[in-house]
Amino acid sequence: MSRRPLLSRRAVLRGLGTAVALPWLEAMGAPWLAPREAAAGDAASAPPRRMAYVFFPNGAHMQDWTPTKEGADYELPWILEPLEAHKRDLLVLSGLAQDQARAHGDGPGDHARCVAVFLTGAHPVKTKGANIRVGVSVDQVAARAIGGATRFASVELGIEPGRQSGNCDSGYSCAYSTNMSWRTPTTPVAKEINPRLVFERLFNDGKPGETKEARDLRLRRRKSVLDFVGRDAKQLRGRLGGADRAKLEEYLEGLRDVERRIEKSEQERADALGAAAEFPVPAGIPGDRREHMRLMCDLLVLAFQTDTTRVATFMLGNGGSNATFPWIGVRGSHHGLSHHGGDKGKIAAIRKINRFHVSQYAYLLEKLKSVKEGEGTLLDSSMVVFGSGIADGNRHNHDNLPVLLAGGGGGSLRTGRHVRYPRWTPLNNLYLSMLERVGVHRTALGDSTGPLEKLA
Repeated sequence: MSRRPLLSRRAVLRGLGTAVALPWLEAMGAPWLAPREAAAGDAASAPPRRMAYVFFPNGAHMQDWTPTKEGADYELPWILEPLEAHKRDLLVLSGLAQDQARAHGDGPGDHARCVAVFLTGAHPVKTKGANIRVGVSVDQVAARAIGGATRFASVELGIEPGRQSGNCDSGYSCAYSTNMSWRTPTTPVAKEINPRLVFERLFNDGKPGETKEARDLRLRRRKSVLDFVGRDAKQLRGRLGGADRAKLEEYLEGLRDVERRIEKSEQERADALGAAAEFPVPAGIPGDRREHMRLMCDLLVLAFQTDTTRVATFMLGNGGSNATFPWIGVRGSHHGLSHHGGDKGKIAAIRKINRFHVSQYAYLLEKLKSVKEGEGTLLDSSMVVFGSGIADGNRHNHDNLPVLLAGGGGGSLRTGRHVRYPRWTPLNNLYLSMLERVGVHRTALGDSTGPLEKLA
């Protein structure tokens, strides 16, 4: 008879209004999950499989995105060079498309359509009123099926504010261009762009009143969440072996680092706004877009590491984003530059913006890869899509989209390759295949025609 694990997989450190979920430790034993929670075909002792979808706006300069060779013997083009360290964990997928992002008689509005369609594969109703309708997104299909195994069925993150109404693109509602996750065909899932609020959501005990009390107390006394769970942490250390103690310390220090960076960004923003030093509730949204993105990446990793969720989406910008990027030497706004009309200077700027976004993806993969889990890493058990619903931002075409897939999918993906598919192969075929790998069996999703081949 196997010995009962010292700790439950759902063990947490508790304090006033605070619940710090733990990463996997050897003391939690095997199996990882009860058999009913394991993905179909997985050994019960295997780590759970996760999926994340990262969207970037305004397409890419495809000439510097697409490798010239197929298979494993390919070289990363200039835009993808930041991923060199992760080439073995990567699939570059060419030829995939979202046909329903095309006008189909609805006229202009490609940026709104490309976001609404990116995870749904369904054509949105053109309206700037309340009668929005598109389809259920793949992340929410997964969340509905496997979300009961975790505290949060899914987590939705972003950088730019979302809107649920108004006219944002040629008669299309702002709900389309600012939301990529759809719980029902008429209900978008609002993303969170404030790192502080994401942090508080991940590390509270689920009691709203007590959580607010604890948060206010921490801010007044400049305390960390770890100060509130210190007694629990001390008791736990005494029960753990050496390897687990080291892993726990590494995790808690990483958690504290994220918290410090959120505090630092809040203070910098408050200073920039001329706020008083004792301002009670910081804005939480960093003024530095680079740090904003990286904090959100870190929070996504923490959510996966603690098995708080297994499904996440992350928007690096809204459809048609006009963000600026002065720190990489780019003058002008993203959307405006994407309509380059062949201008060499604008093309050079777009290449730099594309490469910057790829570097954020590389950062996310590096963080996932740095977390040891069982015999592998968090990246080994994950599937992380990176892409846009527009290919060439100047042409507004929706075929041959820029799409990457990283992670091992629990050993179900054969990475380290460039795979080219026939033109207009539905992107949703990829999503069907990903759903299969987390034990969700669907015959169709949006405009899919069947699971995507050549992934294993």
